[in-house]
Amino acid sequence: MASTRPILLMTRPKTASEGFVALLHDHGMRDCDVVVSPLLGIQPAGALPVLDGQEILAFTSAHGVAAYLSLGGKPGVKAYAVGQATAEAARRAGLEVTVCGGDADALVADILAQDPEGEVIHLRGSHARGNVAPRLRAQGILADEAVIYDQPAQPLTDSARSALSGTRPVVAPLFSPRSGALMARARGQTKAPLLVAAMSEAVAKEVAPLHSHAVRVAERPDADSMSVCVLDLLAEARHLEPEQRGL
Repeated sequence: MASTRPILLMTRPKTASEGFVALLHDHGMRDCDVVVSPLLGIQPAGALPVLDGQEILAFTSAHGVAAYLSLGGKPGVKAYAVGQATAEAARRAGLEVTVCGGDADALVADILAQDPEGEVIHLRGSHARGNVAPRLRAQGILADEAVIYDQPAQPLTDSARSALSGTRPVVAPLFSPRSGALMARARGQTKAPLLVAAMSEAVAKEVAPLHSHAVRVAERPDADSMSVCVLDLLAEARHLEPEQRGL
C-alpha cells in the first residue's frame, strides 16, 4: 500500500493554531507538513461593561479572555471558563476560575448547578452560539452579556489554496461551526482528499457540503480529544490508495 505525506491545515487564529500544533507534537505527531491559514481574525471591539467587582464573568473562548485584558479588564475577578484552554488563559490573566465541561451546554448546566450569587456576565465575540445569558435568565439566574471582540472572516492563503488544489491528503481540524461553514464556502471545487476533525456534531453538520473523504467528531469538545482525532486522521491519510488521492 502506498503511503503519502499529508498536509495539516490549521484554520484557527495564528497563536491558537501554533498552540494546537505544539500539542500535536507533544502527542507524537510526525511526517506531515503544516499550513496555517486562519479563517477568522480576532479584534477587540466595543468596551467592557461597567463592573463593580461583584459580577462573575463567563468566557466561552480564550479569545474572550484576551479581549478582556486588552480592554482593561482587571485580575482577581471570579470567572467561569468553558473548558481547560479557556481556563488556562483566565488563570494567566489572574482571574479566579471555575472550569466547566467543555461546551456552552455544559457551561450553562454548571452555572445553574452552582446557583451563583451576583450577576453572571458572558463576555463573548460577535459570533457566538449557545445563548448562554438568555438560557441562564430563563432559569432565574441574573445574567447579561457583552460583545467585546469581533471575528471577521479571512480568505484562505495562497499556501492553503495550493494544498487544497493538490493531490496530497489534507487534514483540517475545525473547532467551531462558523469555521466549518467558512471552510465549506472557501474550499470551492478543489480536489485534494480532505479529512476533517470536527470539534462537535454542530461543526460536522456545517462541513457536510465539503464532501470530504472523512469527517470525524472528537469524543469530547476539548483540545486533547481533538488531538487524538487529528492524529488518527493523519495516520489514515498517509495510507490512502493512489486512486483515493486523485492520482
